[in-house]
Order: sequence, then C-alpha cells, then structure tokens
Amino acid sequence: MHQAPAAGLPPAMQPLPRTDIYRAVWRWHFYAGLLVLPFLLLLAVTGALFLFQSELDQVFHHNLKHVTVADATPMTPSAIVAQATAAHPGTVFKYVPPPATDMSAEVSLQTGHGEKLVVYVDPYTGRVLGDLPDRGTLSWTIRQLHSLKYFGDIASGLIEIAGGWTILLVLTGIYLWWPRGQRGGVVSVRGRPSRRVFWRDLHAVTGLVAGFFILFLAVTGMPWSVVWGAKVNQWANASNFGYPAGVRVTVPMSDEHVNHVAPTPWSMEQARMPISADHGGGPIGLDAAIATFDRMGLAAGYAVNPPGGPTGVYTASVYPADLSQQRVVHLDQYTGRPLIDMSYADYGPLGKSLEWGVNVHLGTEYGLANKLVMLAVCAAIVLLCVSSALMWWKRRPAGSLAIPAPPTDRKALRTVVAILAIGGIVFPLVGISMLLMLVADLFYLRSQAAAANASSYPLPVSTSSQRNSS
Repeated sequence: MHQAPAAGLPPAMQPLPRTDIYRAVWRWHFYAGLLVLPFLLLLAVTGALFLFQSELDQVFHHNLKHVTVADATPMTPSAIVAQATAAHPGTVFKYVPPPATDMSAEVSLQTGHGEKLVVYVDPYTGRVLGDLPDRGTLSWTIRQLHSLKYFGDIASGLIEIAGGWTILLVLTGIYLWWPRGQRGGVVSVRGRPSRRVFWRDLHAVTGLVAGFFILFLAVTGMPWSVVWGAKVNQWANASNFGYPAGVRVTVPMSDEHVNHVAPTPWSMEQARMPISADHGGGPIGLDAAIATFDRMGLAAGYAVNPPGGPTGVYTASVYPADLSQQRVVHLDQYTGRPLIDMSYADYGPLGKSLEWGVNVHLGTEYGLANKLVMLAVCAAIVLLCVSSALMWWKRRPAGSLAIPAPPTDRKALRTVVAILAIGGIVFPLVGISMLLMLVADLFYLRSQAAAANASSYPLPVSTSSQRNSS
C-alpha cells in the first residue's frame, strides 16, 4: 500500500512509500545472501563438526591419545620428554601432561629440519605411540577450515566480510519478515514443497527462529577476525602491558607477547611476557615446574611452554569448558616463583563478556545442551541457504539473476545504503565490500536503463521498405 503524499511538503521531504523501502531492503538482502551463502554453508558444516572437537579427536586419534592404565607410577615429565626427543630429536616448545589416567602425554617439538611435531607418549611405559604435525589433529583441521586460515590471511579476510554481511542479512531479513497485515508465512508454512510459497515461508519462519542465534554467532566470531578483531584487541589492551585494567604488573617484562608463546584468550593477546632473573642458581627444570603448577591447582589438560632462553619463563595455560578455571601462570625458571597468575576473574567486564560469548559460540559453556542448541542453529543455517536457493530458482526467469526490482524512488535506496554505511564504518573490510557492491549495483542499474532506452526508440525505416509499403 502506498502512503498518501503529505500536504504542504516539498517533493524532497515527502515520506518514502513503504513499497520503495521494502524493495530497497529486499534488494540488499538479496545481495547479502548472494555473497555469503557459500561461506554460511562452510561455516555451518565446519562449525557443527567443531562443536564435537574433543569427541572427534578421541575417536579419530584414539591410538595416539589413549593408553592402558597400569599399576606402575607414571614416568616423570622429563623422562617422557626424553623418550620423545630420542625418537624425534629436536627442541621442545610445549608439554601437555596426561589430562586423565588413561590418556597419553603430548610433547611438541621442532626438529632440526624446522618441522613441528606433536609426539604422543605412554606415560607408564615411555613408548612413543606416534606423532602428528603440530595442529594436525582432525579438530584443528576443521577449525582452520572454519576460519579459512588454512588458506592464508586473504581468505581469513573473506570470512570477516562474510560475518559482517551475515549481520546485514539477519537485520534485513527481520524487516522483510515483519507482518504487514498478512496472516500466512509469519509463523506458519503454507503450500507444498513443489510451490515457491512453501520455501518462502520455510525460509522466513526458520530465519525468525534462528535469526537471534545467527546474529550472536556472527558478532561473537568478529573478535577473532583478521582486521577488525586485531585492531580492537590492540585498542582494548593498549596499556598496562596488555593485561586487564586493575591487574598490577610489578615484575620486569620482555617485549615478547603471550600469544606468540602459548594459547591465550582474546583479552590477553597483547599481554607481554615477564622475565626470569638469574639469582645464581640453576633452572628448576620441567619436573619441578609441573609440580608447582599442580600444587597451584591448574585444571587438568593444561599445557606448559618451557623457557625460550636465559630470561624466559615456564608458562602454563588452560582453557577448559568452565570459564572460571581459565588460567595463565608464568613461573620464574630459576626460583619457581609465580610471576603472574592470571585467571578469568581478573578480566575486565569487556573481557569476561567476550570470553563468555566465545565459549557459548564453541558450545562449551553449558555442556551438552549448549552443543545441541548450536548444532540446531547450524542445521537452520543450512536450511536457510537451501530454501533461499530453491526460492530464487523457482522465481528466476531463464537466463536471469532475478535481482529484486529497484525502488521507484531512488531516495529509498540511498536511505537504506546510508543506514548500512554505519555497519561499514564499524567493520572496515565489510564497508569496502559494500562500496564495491554499491558500485556494481549502480553500474547494473545504468546498463539496464540504457538497454531500456535503446529498445524504446523506433527503428528507422529503409527507403526500399517505404516504396514497397506504398
């Protein structure tokens, strides 16, 4: 329904017809879907698999990760490391004690050829069970595919762009779904699968139910993006050696960052490493360091990174499903004294909120229920992609993209683009892609207008035709 013109207002100030706004939003919703559909399918499938990363690794790498429990006392960490380096000579950069009595120890090392390996050792017998490339487990492969880091930073940037367009897709989709007097297709599905209205309603209702969760996944995935996430992280952790505000750092610090040495939460990526001061005694060694970490009560599954030089420290880090047990501890390699002990409780409000969002995103915060909800959202994303493709296929004329018609008043298109530009400013890569799409859209509109004008001109009649017709 068209709105009546407002009396007394000049044309430029007349309210835009609702149909024009709807057309403009639909057009950009179509563009957003066109751009992100393949990425959403990838994210949904790999995300669904990654929800069960631990279970998949336990099955897929069972022969490496599981051992037979013995009555014998487990070997010391240094003895386990010696077994690993005897099989694969190199420099150890990480050690993971067995997280359970029936699991192996993991020794990560770099060989003389520069190859990084994870060697799995039976803690009871010292037998080397096998090895994998560093980050070579099935779950790591899925994770790298999920973020496209498998293909480098440029591909990772595409995921960041897809995340921003997904936010646009959800917001415009809500506007298109909003009831405007109709009864069907709001919370019910009409027709049969052979009809386009069935897929339209299925798409709309599924989007309504899953939209909030999709928006949540897109937003909570942004902090890890290659451009926006990195810049916001630098801004959020620009002072106090990168540690959360309010945490006193009174020990000497190096120029090395924690995330270059050990796994770290987003809130601590800019945190600098402390320095060990040699007081004349020798290093305490790996066995004493792990004994100290155990006494400090770090959750099972923590990883230890040994000192990287005379001033380096022992760093233990653990990120279990329980957020309250997240922890990073640095020990002086000579005295064994804890230099910095950082836990989830020490993060600021932004860090706590973000880490909570990441844990829910990964499906770990609320146990199996969290995984199942996220799995349902991944299934909904696949259904949205399939239904949109089928809906488009059924409405498109042969040989056409079936782009939704532009609004009759270009002011509606400009208004919608101006609103979208706000998101483009917040997310620069997304903004650049929006500009490119806007240019492409304007070029398409002009070419369509030129073609229409050319077809409206009458064809010249030849002289011979005129003679014959007379």
